[in-house]
Amino acid sequence: MSDTSQVKIKFFTREQDENLQQIQDAPLYAPVTLKRYGLSEIVNHLLKLDKRVPFDFLIDGELLTSTLDDYLVTNGLSSEVLLNLEYKRAVLPPSYLNSFNNDDWISSLDHYDTTIISGSYDGIVRTWDLSGQVKKQYSGHSAPVRCVKYISDTRLVSGGNDRTLRLWKTKSDSNTNNEGDEIEEGKTLAILEGHKAPVVSCAVDNNRILSAAYDNTICVWSTNYKEMSLIDPMDESTNNTNVGSTAAKKRRKLALKDGSIRRRSPLAILESHSSPVEDVIFDHNDTTVAYSVSQDHTIKTWDLVTNRCVDTKSTSYSLLSILQLPQINLLACGSSARHITLHDPRTTTKVTNAQLIGHKNFVVSLSDCPTNQYMFASGSHDGTVKLWDVRSNKPLYTITREQDSVGLSSDDKKVFSCDWTEKIGIVSGGQDKKIQINKENF
Repeated sequence: MSDTSQVKIKFFTREQDENLQQIQDAPLYAPVTLKRYGLSEIVNHLLKLDKRVPFDFLIDGELLTSTLDDYLVTNGLSSEVLLNLEYKRAVLPPSYLNSFNNDDWISSLDHYDTTIISGSYDGIVRTWDLSGQVKKQYSGHSAPVRCVKYISDTRLVSGGNDRTLRLWKTKSDSNTNNEGDEIEEGKTLAILEGHKAPVVSCAVDNNRILSAAYDNTICVWSTNYKEMSLIDPMDESTNNTNVGSTAAKKRRKLALKDGSIRRRSPLAILESHSSPVEDVIFDHNDTTVAYSVSQDHTIKTWDLVTNRCVDTKSTSYSLLSILQLPQINLLACGSSARHITLHDPRTTTKVTNAQLIGHKNFVVSLSDCPTNQYMFASGSHDGTVKLWDVRSNKPLYTITREQDSVGLSSDDKKVFSCDWTEKIGIVSGGQDKKIQINKENF
């Protein structure tokens, strides 16, 4: 405990709301036993607000999650120091909105405006409205779909365990007249072949697509099939499998089935990883740069002009997901070691900047908050989605699975994908065959 029961503090804020900027720039004394709630009461009193507003507090850019005294002790500070407390509107617990039932496990999620798109282990891609109705579905993959991304409101791409990606075409939502229960079927524009193992992640930026696969490679594609080279589906030289093998025979059978569908090869294949690649993203500010993570424990930076790896950061664990927080120059990586690590892609000396601990199983999906540069969501095999602020090493809130199915253990509720959207909320899906929507409350 500190030598005195009070410490000198001064409040300030970066909030844009003028009603929250009325505190005079003068220090005052506060009990060291105060936590966030007590400090919030003081700020509300000083602001003379008609309606109480909950606040969070930061000291030197770090969220205050304990008493003032604990902060002083942890940081080796005397109680005679002046603490500058930045106050901001608190993030309240997210509320549960809805769940939609799917026929099989949900592997991947994306959105376009207020439409949700899902990839499923039954091999089908579906688009949903917010009432839980399937508006369109895309059938063609011969194995579980592992990744799906919107290109535009009439184009999307998916990849799966059948080792292929598919470019899909559909009508614009505004031109779709779904009267009754009829579900529109999407059309395959092209099958993209180049990987020799399951395709588990894809990223889209402008006119380019990146795909990550368990063959240790990343492929670069165009969103326009006309820009890629044609593949003859019956040409065995394009396959490295024995002509008489079961896998080759199955592919020939599928090629005959989809014989009328054009096939295209990648623009480039990026090789440097020594184990399956789990996730890949474009750099938010420079589309000629990409980042990937792998079971080989590394984060790699790619130059998409030369198609070469230009930086490798090595960790001590398999990396399963990656997210860029561009405004604060950080990469967040989910791992098999159950934690999330933060990395600065610009430095070559320090590998890990911080470690966020809270999950109890693999962290397989990451999605940034659309309205707060410091926040993101993580989905895990522990059956939860956690909300994080990188200014704290502990999760802000944990979202569990609602409407628990009878007979399902915690091991059967793995979350495989989460997607934080501005208009819909926090969308998650996984092993319980449900798409769940929670709404954040700022």
